[in-house]
Amino acid sequence: MVMLGIELTGVSPFQVIYLHGLVRAADNTKMSKTKGNVVDPLDTVGEYGADSLRYSLVTGVTPGQDIPLNMEKIAANKAFANKLWNCCKFVTDNALKDAGEEELASLGVTGPMGKEEFENLALPERYIISKCHELVASVTSDIEKYQLGAAGSKIYEFLWDQYADWYIEISKTRLYEGFGGGGDDAKTARRVLVYILDTSMRLLHPYMPYVTEQLWHHLPRAPKTDDMAANALMLADWPQMDDNAPLVTDKDAIATFEVFQALTRSIRNARAEYNVEQGKKISATIVASGHLKEAIEAEVKSLVMLAKLDPEQVAVVESGSEEAKEVSAGDSAQLVVQDGVEAYLPLSGLIDVEKEKARLEKQSTKLAKEIEKLAGRLQSKGFVDKAPPAVVDKARAELAELEDQASKVQSSLETL
Repeated sequence: MVMLGIELTGVSPFQVIYLHGLVRAADNTKMSKTKGNVVDPLDTVGEYGADSLRYSLVTGVTPGQDIPLNMEKIAANKAFANKLWNCCKFVTDNALKDAGEEELASLGVTGPMGKEEFENLALPERYIISKCHELVASVTSDIEKYQLGAAGSKIYEFLWDQYADWYIEISKTRLYEGFGGGGDDAKTARRVLVYILDTSMRLLHPYMPYVTEQLWHHLPRAPKTDDMAANALMLADWPQMDDNAPLVTDKDAIATFEVFQALTRSIRNARAEYNVEQGKKISATIVASGHLKEAIEAEVKSLVMLAKLDPEQVAVVESGSEEAKEVSAGDSAQLVVQDGVEAYLPLSGLIDVEKEKARLEKQSTKLAKEIEKLAGRLQSKGFVDKAPPAVVDKARAELAELEDQASKVQSSLETL
């Protein structure tokens, strides 16, 4: 192709050649008609869709290795395409159904979100946009380095684990009056839902061109510019056009919301461990301090919905206060989260004491192992003398945090 292109046009048709491994059968053997293990791509496309096959092949690329074509992986990526479709359906059929024509016209994404608008958002919105902007930077870098598989996997993880599992659920507390939403909160949620989905579509388009193009046309879009042949996703700008202008992020918002996520997971895990009925709402007291207490208080309605709590029996109290001491001395299941955040769930009607003892003993054993490992590391002269001071200080802070958690768990065991 290069020689013919130069002969006919005087110019090389391309400058970069990307070499990948051989596509093999699922058991990593070479496809052969004799063995009968050849996968017909047309049959695969007919059953799973072209995008599912394309995404599976591209994300399966690992430098220096062949690509086993696993039908289970293609089926999983078909489920991902379906998840993407359902996300778009939620945005268009639910979130945008109450938006007026003027608002819909303003929701079209014309470029990255600016710092001024970003800083006026609530914690979950700042978190999801920060994660999205970090994703844009990471995917852009990976594609430029031809790390195509890594880039595609990151988009998958973000859309499924962050956007669908967390922000779409939290957005319901903004959109629906039954959860305390409506008004300006609903408008902000619609803006963020469309912005994140639109940006994600642009990142995913090289991997899943058909489904993303189709879904993108259902979202509010900015008018076609003069330099565009058509108002199509394949012609739309990449989310980050200027490498010298990084997209806005907030590291503190990410760290704070991750504590909120850990708190939610702890309560969910406790419900599952003690076999609490799925529809039963339970009471909880959250103990925190400083900005974490303020952040949790501001998102109590989100915590109530995500962890299935009784809104009338949820309290957030200051660490070290009389309320905190009172609840810690009561008959409650203690959940030690992180960064000084704890949750207390009343044992009455929730669990049996023996099971709670077993859970705390298991947590105590785990903490003891982590403390022993970290303490041994800090006692090693090789580590303390050679590691940067910042790394040593961080390890000491982690050890202090683990010891504090272990002390609280031991106290709960003694109470029981």
